[in-house]
Amino acid sequence: MPPDAPAAPARPDAAPPRPPGEPPPPALDETMLAMDVVDTLRHAETLVERELQGDARRARLKQRLREIYATQGIEVPERILDQGVAALEQQRFAYRPTPPSFQRSLATLWATRARWGRAALFALGALLLLGGGWWFGIRLPAERARVALQAELETGLPGALRAERERVLAATEAPEARAEADRLVAEGEAAARAGAAADARARLAQLQALRQQASLAYTVRIVSRPGEPSGVWRVPEDNPRARNFYLIVEAVDRDGRPVEVPVTSEEDGHRATVSRWGLRVTPEEFERVRQDKLADGVIDRPVVGVKRAGALRPEWSVDTTGGAILRW
Repeated sequence: MPPDAPAAPARPDAAPPRPPGEPPPPALDETMLAMDVVDTLRHAETLVERELQGDARRARLKQRLREIYATQGIEVPERILDQGVAALEQQRFAYRPTPPSFQRSLATLWATRARWGRAALFALGALLLLGGGWWFGIRLPAERARVALQAELETGLPGALRAERERVLAATEAPEARAEADRLVAEGEAAARAGAAADARARLAQLQALRQQASLAYTVRIVSRPGEPSGVWRVPEDNPRARNFYLIVEAVDRDGRPVEVPVTSEEDGHRATVSRWGLRVTPEEFERVRQDKLADGVIDRPVVGVKRAGALRPEWSVDTTGGAILRW
């Protein structure tokens, strides 16, 4: 080519020129063969552990490798064996996993989401369902009940106790009723301050019963009907020689309708709201009523007490202790 001829343009796919003195790269088939040598060594773990322990045994290891490839009909050049053994020692073809990290964990979770995603969604849904059921079915009602109880103890019950006392005082002017109402209010407020709601409610119920008792008006008369006793007598358990006499009485309003009143039995302390009970009287009073009824079968003076509105107890017209029984 003439000296002044232009140089040929470089090909786009041509390899870049090597620096002077650098050896040519190994052919692709030799590189693949060296990698196969390393892979053969890596899979023969017992061979590596037994043979690859020092420079003196390299020749024996290379000989064993030749025998392995000879059985496969492959002839491996010496330099390839040297490259494979050196690469194995340097772990150039060994896989080194990424060290543990938060980013690696996130990537692993994302890559395996198809395996655990459905179970995780189900678990999350169950957790939300259980949490919602606990919150709306247990925690929220309990919190509302606690707030309501606190409000009842702080304002509700004390206000109700004082208001009921005013109703009692409006229903009666009896000094004993006022004293009883004041006592119940003081005990109820103390119970509310102590957090004893049940005790405070019990005092409120007693105040309401006191007001109802003061408001009642009725007449107490001896029961005098065919087939029903007008009086009974009892032998007390603690004194077999004594006898207690009772007239069977009933409370009725001005129209003759039964009126239920609170009565406490002196025999066992049981308290009940009844319209009929046994009123304890003296033996003389009992005998008078008995003779009156025996005379003509009729009790001429059946009324033994009158309870007026505003009073707490009846005014008795017979000699009585006020004791009572509920069964006879």
